[in-house]
Amino acid sequence: MNRSTPRSPGSIRRSLALLAASALTISLAACSSAGSGADAAADERPVVLTTFTVLADIAENVAGDHLRVESITKVGAEIHGYEPTPGDIRKASEADLILDNGMNLEAWFGQFVEGLDVPHVVVSEGVETMDISEDAYAGLPNPHAWMSPVNVQIYVDNMVEAFSELDPENASAFEANGEAYKAELQSVQDELVEELSVLPANQRALVTCEGAFSYLARDAGLTEKYIWAVNAEQQATPQQITSAIEFVRANDVPAVFCESTVSDAPMQQVVEATDAVFGGTLYVDSLSEADGPVPTYLDLIRHDATVIIDALTGQQS
Repeated sequence: MNRSTPRSPGSIRRSLALLAASALTISLAACSSAGSGADAAADERPVVLTTFTVLADIAENVAGDHLRVESITKVGAEIHGYEPTPGDIRKASEADLILDNGMNLEAWFGQFVEGLDVPHVVVSEGVETMDISEDAYAGLPNPHAWMSPVNVQIYVDNMVEAFSELDPENASAFEANGEAYKAELQSVQDELVEELSVLPANQRALVTCEGAFSYLARDAGLTEKYIWAVNAEQQATPQQITSAIEFVRANDVPAVFCESTVSDAPMQQVVEATDAVFGGTLYVDSLSEADGPVPTYLDLIRHDATVIIDALTGQQS
């Protein structure tokens, strides 16, 4: 089991000095939240803290009722550049286990856990990584491994092992939950591959705004093309848009897509310049609220698979 902390490239948004200073407010934060946290205090189950909502939902499916699973970030939060709060530090210090994705996704995570006497596990351990091929991040692993149902089965195995070590009495339950959940993941994967198999080879392409679907494309037998490699504040460049247009034209790609967290305006330029239609919005980094379109990871990956299948095969309503 990997308990090492992955180091992130470039600068970290929070310095150790800031984290140390914020520790002065932790006791106050704990006092102010004592009333609202009464139910949690009465819950004696071991606490598993994840870095974002997707991991929390997967972990809840493996844990069942035996562990209390929480997410550091909230629904809709931008995980890449998240800045931990004093409350986050307090929650982490009180956790029994912390789960992170790794692959440099959580650029803030290394300093966040430094100094905490809490074990942590990198749930992407064992995934066959794919490197980012463009921009400033070229050569680094693409962190969006959870976008493949095949990879998430590896996440599940890592969680089963970690939870069984944390709570040995319920190891058999964790294993059974994990196997049932992996069966659902494999069902999504099988449907995606089968439904897309009718497409001509050149049209088996997934064109998106961000390069967040490398693993899904690889495992579904699709060629990936994106406008930009990693989400950034600046707009897409004319060269990036032109490259996408040329790819869509050359391969007669029937539909293109964009993610929920960014503007689809650049991709609409691709639509206007080609015969492709806008296939729909895909979800990646965060779940929705309970009444939203993707309240669970299985909802997210099923939604994305359905949108991709319907648009590429001409079944889009």
